[in-house]
Amino acid sequence: MNASTATSTPAVTGLLAQWLPQQRWFGGKGRPVTSVEVEAEAGLPGPSGLTHLLLRVTDEAGATERYQVLLGRLADEVPQRLQHAVIGEADGDVLYDAAHDVEATASLLELIAGGTEHAGLLCSSTTDLDTSLPSRVMGAEQSNTSVVYGEDYILKLFRRVQPGLNPDLEISRALAAVGSPHVAAPLGWVETDVDGERTTLALLQAFARNATEGWAMATASVRDLFAEADLHADEVGGDFAAESERLGIATAEVHTLLASALPSRTAGPDESAATARQLHERLDAALEVVSELAPYADALRQSYDAVGRITTPVPVQRVHGDYHLGQVLRTQDGWLLLDFEGEPARPLSERTALMSPLRDVAGMLRSYDYAARHLLAERGGDGQLAYRATEWAKRNRTAFCDGYAAAAGTDPRDDAVLLRAFELDKAVYEVVYEARNRPSWLPIPLDSIERLAASATPEGDDR
Repeated sequence: MNASTATSTPAVTGLLAQWLPQQRWFGGKGRPVTSVEVEAEAGLPGPSGLTHLLLRVTDEAGATERYQVLLGRLADEVPQRLQHAVIGEADGDVLYDAAHDVEATASLLELIAGGTEHAGLLCSSTTDLDTSLPSRVMGAEQSNTSVVYGEDYILKLFRRVQPGLNPDLEISRALAAVGSPHVAAPLGWVETDVDGERTTLALLQAFARNATEGWAMATASVRDLFAEADLHADEVGGDFAAESERLGIATAEVHTLLASALPSRTAGPDESAATARQLHERLDAALEVVSELAPYADALRQSYDAVGRITTPVPVQRVHGDYHLGQVLRTQDGWLLLDFEGEPARPLSERTALMSPLRDVAGMLRSYDYAARHLLAERGGDGQLAYRATEWAKRNRTAFCDGYAAAAGTDPRDDAVLLRAFELDKAVYEVVYEARNRPSWLPIPLDSIERLAASATPEGDDR
């Protein structure tokens, strides 16, 4: 992208500095923004005033991150359809987030369909695209912005930009190339050059119409169970265990394909020790933020130390990296896995590192706990419902692992030291998130940590 100063007025960048921290996808929560610089911009075809911006954002600690924004300008009255997207007034114009503007998103689709370069935006497509489809922004909160075109395509704008190939594009493309039925094949993408590296800005994929999110299905099953408090999880009409087993199968099949389509190897004792150190470092950081975690610190460290004592080879490969029930869709053909970019807040080098596929298994097992217990946080203490929630979680966690073992040929539960440590690591992450965002949900991960830590491998054991 070509550097430009057309939008770099103090009024505009000052307004963006106020607006960015309020967005769900902004990663620097709790760190005041001190400056915003327009690093590059590209005018989009269509109505005047539509601009793609690459922003360099600096916080009070001096840390910098890049974000992309589609910026719109209006000199006249703001249409009703765009009022929710208004950023503010600057230089006599009203500025708005043009990701919510059908004209701007239509321009992006046309650029992708054309497969050419436009003002530094490098666009590619793998098939003929219908550029006449109307667009809408998906309303669910997420770390990026997704735009649906008709019922055919979905475009993900990676709001936080890190130099290099985004793992979502890399992995989706690799899985599609080997014929995986569990991934939506890429239809097109947008890239640019950042710091001399080809960098992914957006990914277009087929839209899974009439699909249901795994989280919605799982929580509906829990509600059915709570409504029939005198029945067990396997006696309720909304029993989810069969779907959990199918999801375990799909997950294992994706892991198997990833291990063959992208680099994989085995890690030795030195890398197991390094993994243990990383787990300890994450715990140290969490303990500084959430005092409620302190009573469990010794048990957590014991579990992490057990990882450091592993001497047998550990298979490592590319994985999903942020796997939970909100990242899977149930279609009429089976389970579809989404969003392979990993945790967006982590550096790209961490998200593309080879790691044990048990990290994904642990993430999904944690998600089953959340699906079972989050309603309890809203209803208060109820011993009968708490018992049923525990029963539901155990039944579905078991079914998922059974399905995974059947497809993979190895049972993730056999690697108890690693699986437990990765579950605990995920729960520690959840503790920090809930303390900052939903304090009433803090008991969910804390209770899980207490339960998992209590089952820790005795001192001296290894895998």
